[in-house]
Amino acid sequence: MDQKEIMQIIPHRDNMLLVEEADIVDGEARGSYQVRGDEWFLQGHFPGNPVVPGVILCEMMAQATCVLLAQSGGAQGTTPYFTSLDKVRFKHPVKPGDKFESRCVITKTKGPFCFASGKGYVGDTLCVQAEFSFALMKE
Repeated sequence: MDQKEIMQIIPHRDNMLLVEEADIVDGEARGSYQVRGDEWFLQGHFPGNPVVPGVILCEMMAQATCVLLAQSGGAQGTTPYFTSLDKVRFKHPVKPGDKFESRCVITKTKGPFCFASGKGYVGDTLCVQAEFSFALMKE
């Protein structure tokens, strides 16, 4: 699915839409984003040595997971709000020119809460892993 199709599923726009392509394979959300180098979040992080901030990597994984939520039908008419980030580990920096690819699964749902885990890669190199949750709030 391309970015136009993703925009029909998740509410993020403009500079905060951080998934360019997404697919669902065997219940796993797979999202990707090509880091160009001119993104707003790289401007001061770090001059002369740009590195994608860890919180942005977590947001990229979360947005890919939201595509999976939407496909399951449980997120229709809701806005997903982050409620937790746990066991986050940053293993390798993501830099301009890298294609960041996330792989995320939903581990549990309980009422309006959805729990997930994800890993983010550049090629075969694990860059980040985390457990996170959302509250799906009616619009």
